[in-house]
Amino acid sequence: MVTNPQSNEDQKHLNERLRSLKIDRAPAPSAANKNRSPKLLLLGIAVLVALAAFAYLFLFSGTKTISAATVRVESAGATPGASILSATGYVVAHHKIAVGAKVMGRVAWIGVEKGDLVQEGQVLVRLEDTEFRAQVNQARANLASAQARLDQLRTGSRPQEKMRDKAAVLQAEARLRTAEAEYQRTERLFRDGVASKSELDRALAERDTAAALVEAAKQSSTMTDIGPRPEEIRAAEAEVQQMKAALEYAQTQMEATQIKAPVSGTVLERIVERGEMVSPSAFGGSGARTSVVDLADLTDLQVELDISQTDFSRLKMDQKAEIIPEAYPNLKYTGYIEEIAPEANRAKSTIQVKVKVENPDQQLRPEMNARVNFLADNSANKENSSTGRILVPKLAVVKKDNGAFVFVIKGDKVEQRAIRAGGEIGDDYQVLEGLSGNESVALNGADKLRDGDRVKVQ
Repeated sequence: MVTNPQSNEDQKHLNERLRSLKIDRAPAPSAANKNRSPKLLLLGIAVLVALAAFAYLFLFSGTKTISAATVRVESAGATPGASILSATGYVVAHHKIAVGAKVMGRVAWIGVEKGDLVQEGQVLVRLEDTEFRAQVNQARANLASAQARLDQLRTGSRPQEKMRDKAAVLQAEARLRTAEAEYQRTERLFRDGVASKSELDRALAERDTAAALVEAAKQSSTMTDIGPRPEEIRAAEAEVQQMKAALEYAQTQMEATQIKAPVSGTVLERIVERGEMVSPSAFGGSGARTSVVDLADLTDLQVELDISQTDFSRLKMDQKAEIIPEAYPNLKYTGYIEEIAPEANRAKSTIQVKVKVENPDQQLRPEMNARVNFLADNSANKENSSTGRILVPKLAVVKKDNGAFVFVIKGDKVEQRAIRAGGEIGDDYQVLEGLSGNESVALNGADKLRDGDRVKVQ
């Protein structure tokens, strides 16, 4: 019997279809299983969100928002009139005078108050002068006595004195004649054996004494006629000069009880009160005041500054400057360098410079803070015109432990870098070491940063 291949293929296909139509006897899924699938999906999504939040916090929770600035490179040469250096100092009086007393005494009167304008020679304070007046009177009396003695010596002896001395000579001569006659009689009697030897000796002694008295009377009369010796007159003249000097000194001491203004100016401070003791500075340890007022000429003012040695080479005598007091930032004064200290301050590495204020007024007062902008001229910094200087904002510099550093921005992190800062130039510091220029540095909040902190520049 012959089999048809096509029929066999159809039979196989039919059998496969019948098997596919068998009933599935496995239990049907419950309703709880159907609801579980969406919950699992939601749980998975929540886990993914939590992981994403954790990753965000891990990566960005330490990020600090900062502002940044670029380190500038500026040519050291400047056009005439441009500011080449800015520094802050104090306004001072060019000549501040502490007016003191020349003598010790008690204050009896005060004629000025703080802020008063005074003229040279004006009496500021008077001291009690009773003792000084007594000393003047005593010195005047001593001078009068010495002068009278000198006048007496210069005038010489009076006629009556000369006549008296001549009469004394005559009296001595008469006594000598009497003694000579007595001696002659005694000698004859001695030869005749009537008088004794002792009587003769006594007569001889009286004769010699009378002769000596005659000579003394003659010398005295001669001196009376001649007058005093030149040496005595010179000694009396010297005594008069000494008494005059003593009187002048006493008068000077008394005049010193009136304390006067040595110059015209303004009273900065009244130091003493009525009834207080004052004394010269040499006796300041006595507990008394040594000064009565502080005085200054407020039309002669300077600004005193300490300039870093690294910036000093840009300044010179008579260099022009612009002065801006902190109390009046809208006011500007002109000035120039009037004084430069002959030596530097080793401890601060600075050199003191004083700028004279050319146009001071009543607003500018001693001890005010003031900013001075030094101006360039045609010859300023010619030797440095081809070089540049690196400037970094002051807000970017952190000073700590006698050092200075900045935070350089590297991508999303900062790198702490030590620098050596020079002088102030406006709102910047000149950088001598540590930066090459054009770096981006953290500006605000730099003192809160740490090396390697993540940052975000706003």
